[in-house]
Amino acid sequence: MSLVAGLLGRVLWFSGLRSGDHAPGSQAMEQDKALEVYDIIRTIRDPEKPNTLEELEVVTESCVEVHEIGEDEYLVIIRFTPTVPHCSLATLIGLCLRIKLQRCLPFKHKLEIYISEGAHSTEEDINKQINDKERVAAAMENPNLREIVEQCVTEPD
Repeated sequence: MSLVAGLLGRVLWFSGLRSGDHAPGSQAMEQDKALEVYDIIRTIRDPEKPNTLEELEVVTESCVEVHEIGEDEYLVIIRFTPTVPHCSLATLIGLCLRIKLQRCLPFKHKLEIYISEGAHSTEEDINKQINDKERVAAAMENPNLREIVEQCVTEPD
């Protein structure tokens, strides 16, 4: 994971997207977009508990990064922290994050979701699953899983 993050950082730096040459409003725009993303994901409900991911500190404002990668296009990176290192529902939480953001983000984006480094015993496997479009599509074809995801991402009345 740190290798991927390091490579991504270098690519962004060499492309000028992470240099100090940002247009003055660009960083502010990225920060606004990050808060917008956080506002969408913070109300997702935990699959096992009656709490939101924000209440359980699975997601925080600092776990969201947004980088402009093109004209009106953004790379959104989420790093969430399961409540325990052996959480059996970490993949489901990642799936809920992805589905809610795909449905709700009002701007063009590329989405990457990761478990925070060192926060889960099988983080590499889970990171691969939740960032694989075919696996996500297959998971959402399962009616039982789809129902659980819907319960987690639906806003409370």
